[in-house]
Amino acid sequence: MLRLSKKADYALIAVTHLTLKSSSSSAREIAEQFDIPIELLAKVLQRLTRRGLLTSQQGTRGGYQLARAASGISIADVIQAIDGPVAVTACSAHADRCGQFAKCNVRDPLWKIREIIVSALKATTVSELARDVVVPKAAPAPARMFVQASGS
Repeated sequence: MLRLSKKADYALIAVTHLTLKSSSSSAREIAEQFDIPIELLAKVLQRLTRRGLLTSQQGTRGGYQLARAASGISIADVIQAIDGPVAVTACSAHADRCGQFAKCNVRDPLWKIREIIVSALKATTVSELARDVVVPKAAPAPARMFVQASGS
């Protein structure tokens, strides 16, 4: 099964949030909105910043923003910034690191599948991901009941 790490999930959530928001957001704001542990999200955002996908600004009006247009950031960019290269098998290209390397009959077909997956991730941008996000409408304020005091 191909599965993204929790960190990659959180990175995609944060980048999508920043795509939809016109101003910067703090790590705390994003963490609270999406129920993500703040310490973990802060590390994810720092890694995205080091990889050049986000910019950060310190201070009371600081926070994180996309470093470039969302249409110029692919899903692959975000995932690889957090998890490294996408892999579908544990095998390596080096024969000395796998006892099955010489006899393996699925390595090459699985590597082709990996290339298809990576191509799809590279072809999908953060702006496309954000376009498909359904932003929940705010819940209506609860109806207030007024009790009118009767004159005694």
